[in-house]
Amino acid sequence: MGRSAQCPDTWLVVLGSISLIAWFLLLRHGSSLVIPALCSASSLRALPLLASFNLAVAFGTPAQLASDWALMVVAMMLPLIIASLRHVRDRSFARRRARATLLFLLGYVLVWMTAGFVLQVMAFAARWAVPAPLLCFGVVVATAILWQVSPAKQLCLNRCHRRPHLAAFDLAADRDAFAFGLMNGASCVGSCWALMLTLVVSQGHALGMVAVTLFAFGERLEGPAPLAWRWRGPFKALRIAAAQASLWLTTQGRTSKRIVES
Repeated sequence: MGRSAQCPDTWLVVLGSISLIAWFLLLRHGSSLVIPALCSASSLRALPLLASFNLAVAFGTPAQLASDWALMVVAMMLPLIIASLRHVRDRSFARRRARATLLFLLGYVLVWMTAGFVLQVMAFAARWAVPAPLLCFGVVVATAILWQVSPAKQLCLNRCHRRPHLAAFDLAADRDAFAFGLMNGASCVGSCWALMLTLVVSQGHALGMVAVTLFAFGERLEGPAPLAWRWRGPFKALRIAAAQASLWLTTQGRTSKRIVES
């Protein structure tokens, strides 16, 4: 079930365009990735956690939070699923390819939207328990670092690389594409939740979103690895960037030398 002979990379152009539009909207209009209305008010600290959360939701805009989160997922996460989407499309007949792609994306986004609600609650609980913004952010960053070096993080990363068998016909094909989206989304959430929590607590600053996206994308270039306590990062991406920079500098040096000699 090969790719379309006419225009094999059109879907990549569409995917990239959608992600860029989402980034444009995020950077232009900003976002509200944490319940903003009352979560930093000192008066909420005197209330029980559940009552504080209910009050913040009552005065906040859940629809806006959901739309901002969805926009952020589209902007940040679409680049991470290129390999998984290619697997879906390569194993789908041409007439079912668009349908399989949409079903995969539906499952993937559904998991991330659910995770968004959980992360909102976690962020609110953290800011309720530790009202000082810098201290709260420090606690969340420490949690993210601990998760980053844990074997559980590696387990999630390994599952992000899974490419399951997908049925080719009828309802079985639809079911497998949707289930793969759910599975891939759950693995991605497991890998990235701590990094995303830092964004939610910091209310989604643009530079933070860009940094997390680049880090996660570079990290995804690494292959599966044994489970162990160790630091993980986008080392392969850094090596590629360093090699490209070295090649460019060498080329520029040779060009300059030829100009001088001539």
